[in-house]
Amino acid sequence: MSFLEIERRPGAIADACALVLIAGVAVIAALTFSDYGLGWDDFTHSQYGDLLYSYFSSGLTQRKVFSFVNLYYYGGGFDLAAAAIAKALPFVEVFDVRRLLGGFVGIVGFVLVWRTGRRLAGPWGGLAAVALLMICPLYYGHMFMNAKDAPFAVAVAGVLYACVRAFDEFPQPSPRTVTFFGLFLGLAIGTRVLGLLCGVYLAAAIAFVLAVECVRLGIKPALLRTLRFTGLLMLGLPLAYFVLGMVWPWGVVEPLNPLMALKYYSHFWEVPWREMFEGRPILVPDMPRTYVPTLFSVQMPELFLGLAVAGAAGAIVSAFVGKDTPAKRARLVLIVTAAAFPILLTVVTRPVMYNGIRHFVFVTPALALLGGYAASWLWQKAQALPRLAQGAVAATFALGLAVPAVDFHNLHPYEYTYYNHFVGGIKGADDLFMLDYWGLAFKQATEELDEYVEQHRRTLPQGRKLRVAVCGPHFAAAAELGPRYETTYDSSNADFYMRLGEFYCADVKAPLLVKVEREGVTYATVYDVRGRPFPSVFAAGQ
Repeated sequence: MSFLEIERRPGAIADACALVLIAGVAVIAALTFSDYGLGWDDFTHSQYGDLLYSYFSSGLTQRKVFSFVNLYYYGGGFDLAAAAIAKALPFVEVFDVRRLLGGFVGIVGFVLVWRTGRRLAGPWGGLAAVALLMICPLYYGHMFMNAKDAPFAVAVAGVLYACVRAFDEFPQPSPRTVTFFGLFLGLAIGTRVLGLLCGVYLAAAIAFVLAVECVRLGIKPALLRTLRFTGLLMLGLPLAYFVLGMVWPWGVVEPLNPLMALKYYSHFWEVPWREMFEGRPILVPDMPRTYVPTLFSVQMPELFLGLAVAGAAGAIVSAFVGKDTPAKRARLVLIVTAAAFPILLTVVTRPVMYNGIRHFVFVTPALALLGGYAASWLWQKAQALPRLAQGAVAATFALGLAVPAVDFHNLHPYEYTYYNHFVGGIKGADDLFMLDYWGLAFKQATEELDEYVEQHRRTLPQGRKLRVAVCGPHFAAAAELGPRYETTYDSSNADFYMRLGEFYCADVKAPLLVKVEREGVTYATVYDVRGRPFPSVFAAGQ
């Protein structure tokens, strides 16, 4: 196909731009995946992956995986895949495999959002949606290092894609669409049992179609069409259950195990700790109902936030007074429900909330789709304006993308700690909210400590491991430090003290060896505490 033929095809430029963006992010991911450090859960999740691999490779006889910590209540498809790849490529370090695999899964999510946005709002809507997701710190920042929430978000994006396809084909979804539905639904529930929420999204959209068609066609014809549609989609459930069993074997060992997992997670099982919210250290079970909405309002880029809200409002209006077919309008009900229902549910039920909004990564694809819907509508309206005004609209959108992209560059590899300019960026947020709660900065801190130790080897203790008191994720610190160090909570006889820049870590008066910072905000520090014992690695009262 020639360039002129591509140019003449409606939406060709938008599609080409979307593909270039996705390819560009894929290249960036391949070049930067190893920059991301280890977090609190990395080591445990890698063990879970090994146990899942042993379970399947033993012919389902090695069942230790079903009693490992509490991880069997989660699916482990990502962990299993990473373990299998690491064993097939023994010359590649397992955590590098996990980071690169996370980047790949994240790219799949971009493709799904692009294709879904294209169906909802045309080529320009698809381009805008995927561009918005790329500047979403909650999605991009977590896709390299979050083995649960990021893959879950991609699986939910897949379910939304399949459902939008199905409503496009209403009342008879194709076998291909039904297959997509079963595959992604199984992955969603098999990754986190919260994937059952996808049933709520779909039910809301089906109820909308039924109600509108009852008015237009009568109760019996509308009911028959809806039952036909629903019945054909349900043919994907056996595939969903099979996929669920492959990525979450505990979930199918007993039929009611998914419900047991729901019950387990409905109660907080850990000793409560405090996290910083709006400038106050608050016990995580006591977080206010405003926790999730507040963090979304300060952690999403301004363009993302504004277009997502506008898109939600516009989608609701279009669904109820639009002139499209009921099934086409039901797609909007589906996406609005997927974006809003989980957030509203937390406001109403007030569950235990912590670690920022990482548990809500799965909401971001729907928010990006709504943003793409709004951007497409605005661009259509701009076509009636003079060329100069059209250029101004495009430039405003490009600037809205560029500002957080530059912030991402400055924060790298801590993109997930981004705060928008409403709160003053990370400088304004530092005393108000948690930043590097995952502890990724320990990677850079340990690398710089290693450089110091190499340069001052003769002045350091000989014949034993160097003791490092740690305030932060110990397993991550130990893995990053390596065999010549010993991590400890004991601050009385440590050689070095490594701490995150969070409120719960103790300050000490000692020579500063390493300081990891971004935009003037401290993420981690390392001190020389030889001969300087201090009471605890934790701040008083923590």
